[in-house]
Amino acid sequence: MPAYVHRVTKYDPADRDEHGHYVGRADTLSDHGEVEAAYLRAVAAFATETGVDHLAVREPGVASLAHFGAEPTVDGYGLDGLFPPAADAATGPSLPPGFHDGAKVPLHTGLELVRVMLRDNGAWCRLEVEDAFAVHVGWDQYLYIGSNHPCEEALAETRALGLHAERLTSSPYDFDPEVEGAAPLRPGDDAFWATLGSAVASGHAGVLEETYIGGATRWHHLTIDALGSVRAGLAPRARLAVRPPLSSDIDAVLASFPADGLVEGVWQTPDGHLHSAVCDEDDFPELAARMSAATAAVLLSAYEGEDPPLYTAVMPDEDGVVRARWRPDQAGRHDVVPFGGTGLGVEG
Repeated sequence: MPAYVHRVTKYDPADRDEHGHYVGRADTLSDHGEVEAAYLRAVAAFATETGVDHLAVREPGVASLAHFGAEPTVDGYGLDGLFPPAADAATGPSLPPGFHDGAKVPLHTGLELVRVMLRDNGAWCRLEVEDAFAVHVGWDQYLYIGSNHPCEEALAETRALGLHAERLTSSPYDFDPEVEGAAPLRPGDDAFWATLGSAVASGHAGVLEETYIGGATRWHHLTIDALGSVRAGLAPRARLAVRPPLSSDIDAVLASFPADGLVEGVWQTPDGHLHSAVCDEDDFPELAARMSAATAAVLLSAYEGEDPPLYTAVMPDEDGVVRARWRPDQAGRHDVVPFGGTGLGVEG
């Protein structure tokens, strides 16, 4: 996070108790009106004074199994209209391919992403310019803005807008590699794909799980002939998990449902397409019915540390450098995207 960090909120610091918890009467929802507009004008003021007109999307994600925001998610997670739609959007729900880690967006799009997060629409990300500027949205309308400049004019404008800007040493939602997890994943480079090709040829590997943003995955059937097209179609900076071939013994797969818990079913339909669904025991019958006509399938535990993949990797950028900050085993396979970052709860 840049050196000058401010927490910008609608909450008056005078209305905090001795522990720093807000005890005033302002609610935690966006008003979708003047106050929300003030937040966005504040971000724009800091960005402009910093000299920023584009932002990088970092660690994007969408609500998956559960949503802990104060407002309900919306169709498209609030991303509709901010990015070009997916080419296959007509065939079913699909996230826009432009929303990915490292995507560069103009400031006005970045402001709309901040609006999406203030409204708990379902998408979250960090917005950054390396070593120069950062903005993160936390719980309960808490906004964190960092700049490599003091931004005295932006601070004055923020206060004139009726918001409160408090100086901090850092944002609690800044990425910290020591907190986030272990060493980075191996790159999905030529050496990785050569190893994968050998594993596919030997029958050791058969499907690839692509996590293209937090909370969203795609599954790919692997054959020697298909490896090139699979690789070419992956999202930038995607996290990859290689797994054994699916089982053709559908009866055995259906018999492997646990008594309860959270599972992911992955199955191949006769047209060759792979599908997946995550559910708990309440929806096991429906998932079993959907998988019963499959040509191949598998059930996987959705809990951290259970049913680990054969190996994992992350796609490097075009210059071969890994800039994505995925970490192995930093959360469950289907962790909830926390609006504002890394845990459940509310801010002071």
